[in-house]
Amino acid sequence: MAWFADDLCFFSIALGSGILFSYPQISTIAGVQGLVVYTLSSSLPIMVFGLLGPIIRRKCPQGFVLTEWTRQRYGIITASYLSLLTLVTLFLYMVAELSALQQIVNALTGLDGLPAVIVECAVTTMYTSLGGFRISFVTDNIQGVMVVGLIILAVIAVGVETHIDTSLIAASGFLEPSLLGWQLIYILPVAVVTNDFFISGFWMRTFASKTDQDLLIGTSIATVAITLILGLVGATGLLAAWTGAYPGNPPQSGSIAFFLLLGQLPAWVVGIVLVMTVSLSTAAFDSLQSGMVSTGSNDLFRNKLNFWWIRAAVVIIIVPVVVVALESPSVLQIYLISDLVSASSIPVLVIGLSERCYWWRGFEVVVGGLGGLLTVFIFGTIYYGSAQEGAYLLLLENGLYGDDWSAFGAFVAAPIGGLLWGFGALALRLGFQWSQAKVKGHRFDALDRPSPTRPSFYTGNHAEAEELDPDREQVYTQGATDIKGKFF
Repeated sequence: MAWFADDLCFFSIALGSGILFSYPQISTIAGVQGLVVYTLSSSLPIMVFGLLGPIIRRKCPQGFVLTEWTRQRYGIITASYLSLLTLVTLFLYMVAELSALQQIVNALTGLDGLPAVIVECAVTTMYTSLGGFRISFVTDNIQGVMVVGLIILAVIAVGVETHIDTSLIAASGFLEPSLLGWQLIYILPVAVVTNDFFISGFWMRTFASKTDQDLLIGTSIATVAITLILGLVGATGLLAAWTGAYPGNPPQSGSIAFFLLLGQLPAWVVGIVLVMTVSLSTAAFDSLQSGMVSTGSNDLFRNKLNFWWIRAAVVIIIVPVVVVALESPSVLQIYLISDLVSASSIPVLVIGLSERCYWWRGFEVVVGGLGGLLTVFIFGTIYYGSAQEGAYLLLLENGLYGDDWSAFGAFVAAPIGGLLWGFGALALRLGFQWSQAKVKGHRFDALDRPSPTRPSFYTGNHAEAEELDPDREQVYTQGATDIKGKFF
């Protein structure tokens, strides 16, 4: 039943309290079409870890997170670059989680959400410091139970207490396709698939899985469960509109459609939902903290700095996280900024998974990733005719749900621009190395296939992985030369 633990872990990491804002919101803007696209775009990428995870585990058996394979394949500079992007992603996700929490407390109780945010940060910091990664795994299981309980309660309560006005169904237009709905078919898969690569929690669970079969079964079940839950949560946006709760008087943002619908339910239901939601947020936040600690300790300091110094640094980072969260009303916009960064960087990174692309190096990955973001800026400047608006597009200031092609263009420019810059960097590097070979009179070897590594065989549990799961099935290289990836 080891696959069941993997299932709960992936299931829990993918579901934070932010889903109560973003999925109902997309229903109120792009209707059923947008909800279906967003739901499938969020759940199906979990299968990527079940399919690519075994490949990366074999290539980097002593791995702990994705950056470990990056260090082995591309060298320390690229690994440090990816670690920085991972930390930025985790920072943004922590901001989104705390922003969602304070908005939830405010929406359900009318009280200031700041005290709840501070308490959550203090509690998660204390128990993750004492319990390490193991306690995060335990809370993931609790979080899974809480999500199921929340959904069952919400479905029953909504089914009994709400009354749909059938005249509002056709008037809402939510059953009709839209331009935005068609755009999202491209935008959301690109955004979510690439961004999941930066979530350390997913990779920690991938490397900690006992066997490849457990990993595949766990991710498959998690995908189905996440699809069902996100679909039900997002449907509250439709129900809120069809019951007249949304947009309300005065009109409210679609991001709080879930809570507008809850306003029609008895107070005891709202109270239980609040407790479960806070528990859900806490479990998600501790996973993000653990991921940040892991990335900082393993990737930046190679586990040579005392662990408590890393945890102290994470505690300090939480201060600006709270400040930004209180000033960030749009949870979805926070996610999208992170998605844009990943969309520019991941395509050039995964090229190295192919044995045929042995000539692809870290220089191309870094230039391609940064070039992708630069391409978004260039596109925005041309599209709007203003460099300032081009810069705002990097932050998606106009949101995803505009009536133009700016967001769509940004998510096209990021990956395609990244690949073009990457291959341009490849041509530049090969040209420079060929010139160097001619000048110095030695053979041009930049396209030589690297020597094969020795076979790996079992030598026991790795210390870091053992903390995650002492029974994990692992294979490690003994006596083989440590192969370091090349940046240039």
